[in-house]
Amino acid sequence: MSVQSVTHLNFRGDARAALEFYQSVFGGHLSVVTYKDAGNPQGAAEADQVMWGQVVSDRGFHVMAYDVPSRLPWDRGENSFFLSVRGDSAEEITAYWEKLSEGASIAQPLGPAQWAPLYGMLTDRFGVVWVVDVASEYNG
Repeated sequence: MSVQSVTHLNFRGDARAALEFYQSVFGGHLSVVTYKDAGNPQGAAEADQVMWGQVVSDRGFHVMAYDVPSRLPWDRGENSFFLSVRGDSAEEITAYWEKLSEGASIAQPLGPAQWAPLYGMLTDRFGVVWVVDVASEYNG
């Protein structure tokens, strides 16, 4: 079993441009899934924004990003990033979730998602936003 900790950057409409920029700097493979691609449009104006994206290079650089929907608060100092932890198994991720959730505010209960066998989001007792999921291939 392995677990990866990946910085996940949050934007308001600029996630694709930021990911393309980071790819131009670090190289690697760019992957982007829009809200429309995932069948989760946040409204016509936001359908083509990034619901999930990442740049992964052979040299070890890995960053994820998305566009925060307009219904949620966001500015560069509020809701600007969260820590994403991705594991290989439900057991592994559930164990992390149970520990992280002590004293936490749960934004998305741990459970199946369209893009992952298991996914959850919480703000821990220190104010850090965590996203945990079981790794899977996106076949959109």
